[in-house]
Amino acid sequence: MSGVHDMGGVHGFGPVEPEENEPVFHEEWEGRMFGLMVSAGRDYFSRAAIESIEPTTYLSSSYYEKWLMALEKVMVAKGVLSPDELEGRTGYFASNPGAVPSKKEDPKLASRVRSGMYRQRRPRREATGSSKFKPGDTVRARDIETMGHTRLPDYVRRRRGVVDRVYGVYDFPDAVHGSDGVPPQYVYNVRFLASELWRESAEPGGSLHIDMWESYLEPAGRLEGVS
Repeated sequence: MSGVHDMGGVHGFGPVEPEENEPVFHEEWEGRMFGLMVSAGRDYFSRAAIESIEPTTYLSSSYYEKWLMALEKVMVAKGVLSPDELEGRTGYFASNPGAVPSKKEDPKLASRVRSGMYRQRRPRREATGSSKFKPGDTVRARDIETMGHTRLPDYVRRRRGVVDRVYGVYDFPDAVHGSDGVPPQYVYNVRFLASELWRESAEPGGSLHIDMWESYLEPAGRLEGVS
């Protein structure tokens, strides 16, 4: 879907201002959140959950706050936690900020989590057919309406570019998280002229390379000025 999470090419949010000597985590809980996501993310995290956060809350939340809200949402949806449990524990620690969270020792579970953390599913798949496009082909990014997650940036839709590379076949990230049986697709590196994307406000001579799945693209007429 197109929403506040898709800020590429959008004006009005100010410049990106890197923090000098920025720490890995600003707060201890952020490190814990990272650990939770690494260990449980494959089964309990989805981009769609983050993108379903109410716009005002999304824009006013930090990076790891969004992770936390998304993880809570999916765990409630899967029945691991209940809204009452979350509200009760949140209320307890809000009233008792010095309380120490309980800790349960479960060596077998800890071992299973650690082993799963390093067992990554490879997104690349064997090609069963030929690619629709080849390097040098002019393509247009389609204007696709979807109610779920998509990696198709809003600012490239309806714009033309030229295929620079064909990477091979990969899992399609727009599929529902954790679903099998969704056909993988060829992925391409497409070069877009800045003038094609941003017209008169573009910097002269600039271009942008974007990785795009095959279903995002359609054939287009020759684009002048791209060699």
